[in-house]
Amino acid sequence: MFQLDEELKKLPNRPGVYIMHDAADAIIYVGKAVSLKNRVRQYFQSSRNKGPKIEKMVTHIKRFEYIITDSELEALVLECNLIKEHRPKYNTVLKDDKTYPYIKVTLGEEFPRVLFSRQMKKDKSKYFGPYTSSDSVRETIELLQKLYAIRTCSRVLPRDIGKERACLNYHIKRCEAPCQGAIGREEYRENISKALEFLNGNYTAVIREVEAKMTAASEQLDFEKAIEYRELLKSVRQIAQKQKITNTDGEDKDIIAFAADGEDAVVQVFFVRDGRLIGREHFYVRIAAEDKNRQILGSFVKQFYAGTPFIPKEIILQEDIEDEEIVAEWLAKKRGQKVRIRVPKKGVKEKLVELAAKNAQLVLSQDKEKIKREEGRTLGAVREIAKLLNMERLQRIEAYDISNTSGYESVGSMVVYEKGKPCRSDYRKFKLRTVQGPDDYASMKEVLTRRFVHGQQEKEELKKKDLPQEVGSFTKFPDLIMMDGGRGQVNIAERVLEELDIAIPVCGMVKDDNHRTRGLYYHNAELPIDRHSEGFQLITRIQDEAHRFAIEYHRSLRMKGQVRSVLDDISGIGTVRRKALMKYFASIEEIRTADVDVLKNVPGMNESSAKSVYGFFHAAEKNTIEKTTTD
Repeated sequence: MFQLDEELKKLPNRPGVYIMHDAADAIIYVGKAVSLKNRVRQYFQSSRNKGPKIEKMVTHIKRFEYIITDSELEALVLECNLIKEHRPKYNTVLKDDKTYPYIKVTLGEEFPRVLFSRQMKKDKSKYFGPYTSSDSVRETIELLQKLYAIRTCSRVLPRDIGKERACLNYHIKRCEAPCQGAIGREEYRENISKALEFLNGNYTAVIREVEAKMTAASEQLDFEKAIEYRELLKSVRQIAQKQKITNTDGEDKDIIAFAADGEDAVVQVFFVRDGRLIGREHFYVRIAAEDKNRQILGSFVKQFYAGTPFIPKEIILQEDIEDEEIVAEWLAKKRGQKVRIRVPKKGVKEKLVELAAKNAQLVLSQDKEKIKREEGRTLGAVREIAKLLNMERLQRIEAYDISNTSGYESVGSMVVYEKGKPCRSDYRKFKLRTVQGPDDYASMKEVLTRRFVHGQQEKEELKKKDLPQEVGSFTKFPDLIMMDGGRGQVNIAERVLEELDIAIPVCGMVKDDNHRTRGLYYHNAELPIDRHSEGFQLITRIQDEAHRFAIEYHRSLRMKGQVRSVLDDISGIGTVRRKALMKYFASIEEIRTADVDVLKNVPGMNESSAKSVYGFFHAAEKNTIEKTTTD
């Protein structure tokens, strides 16, 4: 179960994307953050002025998840991908790929160019990006053109060599005029190779060169030139911030990595579609301490793709797996095309694997903490209660409560906790049969007697049939009974158990004057208990749950009683027609406001009975009108 306060505490101080879900688990909002810890918390702080749209969105959030990234830029691009994929309700600006520019190197041409592009096509060109700043992209392209004399014209070379005179760039030494045959193909390609090295991230030499030129211009007091180099240097550094959330090959691939600790492991799968990371899933895996990494990954790959209908073109793994060739052949058969299984050692794909592994480790470490806290709330709390009561064994606890309104529709509730957790399948409710009026002690005696007599009878019947005791619904007896009250309720329970010759310890959950749990009444004494301990918190939860379950059952019976009493007073409306009316209409109010024609449409109703129902509900209104007129 998602606990907001606990999940907010676990948010990392890392850049990433957060994903908000509603009650139906639909994605309603996707956002990016420099610090997930700070950003997500802001949504749930009442002091924040969030605006009406966000205020409304927060009321619909039932859970959130997040994906950590290595930079804010990666978070931004991943946010774009997820918004485009899921189109969340509260993301009013649905970003498109065209928002982000690419650098395109036209390697399919004899004399390639470096161009600005807002689309990434499957052609012979090489694309870099997407990037967040159009100005930086343009300035970087201009820098590359200056540094490596790359042509900017659209002439088809070598076909158009010598057909037209050289452009202005040649005369200002920004191009070496391949259009005039002034530079050969091989020499020109060397310049392109240097540009590609820079775009691939090998930009240290370029930065040093620009810094040297900036310093030289400054020393020569050519401050205008120095400022120009400074701005270019700023653009280079900004564009050099690599990101890996979108890949330029435009293919479908899954990236799989895991993290393990003892017998627990979490496998993280990143889904890349059309070159864009659009989502992820994590899976819990139970492993043996001696399992090797390749065995863990191999088992997961086989189980995962055996149950998923889509097989990507490429599967990128953290490590090699056993029977890799056979697995690849099996996947290719399922896909109908070749499937590549790869373990990257460098580059963007290796960085993606590393990112997936980081997310897996984060999930695993947080779940370990969650499990430890949950054990403290459940098993740890049970151990505290057992120690307080000096009990050697305590696993199953049953708690009882009575609910009525001045003795009307008295009911009893039985809730069950095993190992500190509610066992709702074993909850039982009792409608009192023998007690008249508001007598809680007599009511509790009936409930306990029925519960344990039924349990004894079931045990005997199962024993005769040679069936296991667990088959019966009442055969499992508790290690401890908790009563919603003090000495009186405990005495009643002990008397019932004594009469039935059943030995089960009984304690009372005592409340203070403000109706809050105070402690336990056990063996004719109220035991002191630390109100801040997990054991005390568990006692409070059990008492509240027994009370809630009893009240809900009592309320449902009271509502049914009110419905029956209203419709039973109508002449000509018996059991069949009453049920038909309640099935046809959602509430008594709808019956009250319906006219005769609508009432006639109810199965089993005729005009006479419809008029009888209509007249019954409108007689009071008629009398009121007549009285007002007379007055």
